[in-house]
Amino acid sequence: MNKENLIKIKNLRHELHSCPELSMNERETKRRLMNFIEENTRLAVVDCGKYFYVSRYVEGTKGIAFRADMDALPIDETINLPYASKNPGVSHKCGHDGHCAALCGLALELDKLELKRSVYLIFQHAEEIGQGARECSKLLRERSISSIYAFHNWSGWPEKSIIIRDGLCQCSSAGLTIKFTGRTSHASEPEKGINPAFVIAKIISEIENITSKNKKILCTIVNINLGEKNFGISPGEGEISLTLRAEREEDMRIFRNAVVNLAERLANENSLKVEINGCDYFPETFSDSRCVKKIIDAAKKLNLQVIEMPEAIRASEDFGFYTKQIHGAIFYIGNGEDYPAIHTPEYDFNDEILETAVDMFMKILES
Repeated sequence: MNKENLIKIKNLRHELHSCPELSMNERETKRRLMNFIEENTRLAVVDCGKYFYVSRYVEGTKGIAFRADMDALPIDETINLPYASKNPGVSHKCGHDGHCAALCGLALELDKLELKRSVYLIFQHAEEIGQGARECSKLLRERSISSIYAFHNWSGWPEKSIIIRDGLCQCSSAGLTIKFTGRTSHASEPEKGINPAFVIAKIISEIENITSKNKKILCTIVNINLGEKNFGISPGEGEISLTLRAEREEDMRIFRNAVVNLAERLANENSLKVEINGCDYFPETFSDSRCVKKIIDAAKKLNLQVIEMPEAIRASEDFGFYTKQIHGAIFYIGNGEDYPAIHTPEYDFNDEILETAVDMFMKILES
């Protein structure tokens, strides 16, 4: 990669890190990225509202796309950085600032090249809630894109190594909130009210039984709300929020239906009203064999270590919405074996892998 361009995208990454924004609110992030590309390249920049894409169109060719996500997480910045987050309670603890900076690096490199096929760079919103790729994926058909690639930084692997898996590489998941409404009463007369506490406890117990018998599924209880610290009141409302997860989307749907049916049955048996809301839906992510081969070939040409993952990552990634439609693959670049994990307060994107990402994209494009 051109060294001047590398300096530019490192500075851009730090700039993006300082102004993180949550999913569906990436307005300033988007503005800065669009300005950077318009000021530093001659590529076409197309504003699509919540997201945008950059293109070099070559008439009569099928396009290839590269995707970066640009949303941050609701985590406080607690480490001392000269470019620390200026937005309280929000920070780039998944490295999407680095993903976007790398894709901007690819834009800088493409600007000087003669291309044999159309290239699209998709700057996607709302990956963390599973909504962005669902909306952006319509571009694939509209622009006759035949393949798509993305990378994610990942800790626990050697720095700059390329981690790949043919086929299933990230699991499906969905958020589920179940709210029960009964009747409040005095704590000394609980029989005069309808307290949902025991129903919530039964749901937890039954889910534990279901998951212990089926290793293909996983449930994480992320939140329980029930009453207040008032010892004179038996609460009449309560809710539980869960993340349901499975290797296959169909298994996750079956699991979700079982939990919903359980909640409805228990509500009916205990004279409770029940309200069920879903969110953060992610399909499983598959990498196509042909695309995986191109990633491996690119890594070997760059003399990078290639590691094949023995099993899929449990964490979800909405890149799966793209690979449902066309050939594609996601690969991972190691931050370092002892590097802080993503989604933790100690994490900051490793700038040393920016050049690795851009070089990988360039080699994939050449294949």
